[in-house]
Amino acid sequence: MTDSTQLNQNASPQPSRKPPRRVAQAVISSLKGGVVPRVGLPYITVGRTSEIEALLRDVEIIGEGGASFRFIVGRYGSGKSFLLQTIRNNVMDRGFAVMDADLSPERRLQGTRGQGLATYRELISNLATKTRPEGGALTLVLDRWISAVQSQAAQQTGLDASSPAFPGEVDRRIREIINSLGEMVHGFDFTRLITLYYRACLADDDETRGKVLKWFRGEYATKTEARRDLGVNVIITDDDWYEYLKLFAMFFRLAGYNGLLIFIDELVNIYKIPQSITRNNNYEKILTMYNDTLQGKARYLGILMSGTPQCIEDTRRGIYSYEALRSRLAEGKFSREGARDLLAPVIRLEALTSEEMMVLCEKLADMHAGLYGYPRTITTGDLVTFIRIEYGRIGADSHITPREVIRDFIELLDILYQHPDTEVARLLGSDEFSYARSEAVSDEVVEEEYADFIL
Repeated sequence: MTDSTQLNQNASPQPSRKPPRRVAQAVISSLKGGVVPRVGLPYITVGRTSEIEALLRDVEIIGEGGASFRFIVGRYGSGKSFLLQTIRNNVMDRGFAVMDADLSPERRLQGTRGQGLATYRELISNLATKTRPEGGALTLVLDRWISAVQSQAAQQTGLDASSPAFPGEVDRRIREIINSLGEMVHGFDFTRLITLYYRACLADDDETRGKVLKWFRGEYATKTEARRDLGVNVIITDDDWYEYLKLFAMFFRLAGYNGLLIFIDELVNIYKIPQSITRNNNYEKILTMYNDTLQGKARYLGILMSGTPQCIEDTRRGIYSYEALRSRLAEGKFSREGARDLLAPVIRLEALTSEEMMVLCEKLADMHAGLYGYPRTITTGDLVTFIRIEYGRIGADSHITPREVIRDFIELLDILYQHPDTEVARLLGSDEFSYARSEAVSDEVVEEEYADFIL
């Protein structure tokens, strides 16, 4: 057994062959709609062995107190989001906290109208753990940490929770645990709010707890309001939200998690910003995060960002237009297709092979049959014919993506299920199928070749 095979087996629990119907429904519906499912990925994960292996080695370093920053680069539909979601689910099983956000015109890394703070709020809202994978885990993390400290204090001191000395003992332990945060930027106010949250829990003061959570979520608009409600003179802003993510990474470690991983998708929305000054401000924020993680200024923190090749490599508008980033991220002279350096900051996704797509389609055929309760009728020969047609299109060698193949295949399965008398070979050989696929590839080729003029 190879090391990579062993790693994949250890990466996540191996599912049974037949997933629950609710999971199958989520997977099929998501893939047909062109989005990555949040559940059921182990049932359909194919390929990407080397990329997963490289990223999981980063995760091990993060768990030992290090930090990591990676870019995942690939065309639309190439599997960027799928890879991020696979790693996200995996690291939650390994005891990490995760945050994720998609950038948009309203959510950037830096902005003049609160777009950076909007991204922070989205990240906090999507905070997830193994026991709360759907997000919204901030309250859960804080409450479980306080409960754990109380239990530890009771076991080690023999004090009962009703003892007058018990609150003081727990308070002392909390101060000891979070004392290391005080040396970080904004650490003093962060630890003060953690302590305030604990005391509010002790007094059953839900109003104060709510105000602290509001502050952590970045929802205070003015310092005056925060000072009146909580006695702190700072609020989270567009300029410093990333500093608080570093604090959260350290706090999560103290709270019993192995670290924090942050996933940021759709970097193309920075590339699309028309004003060069605004774009450069966002690239400056990326540079700050990149330098912090690689220079040891952040601990227990991993950051993964994903985007298209154009939004990374375009020297007029992309990340490579910012010289400080281009000089750090550009590939060396020896990396090439088929022999990429997966230890470099940028991981470029190569196309799945026809054999890997064949395996994926077979998994989807079994899942589809199980979901709708019919004996699978599409044969291995039919699958081979389908893959041969998909990969035989003009330009398919460089332009075909898993998303396109999967959506075609699920549509094929749906039609065969709803019209059981339809012959698979006849459907695959129809002029309509051939014409539609050729037209789709041609349109995408035109869009890429004339992208500069479209923008």
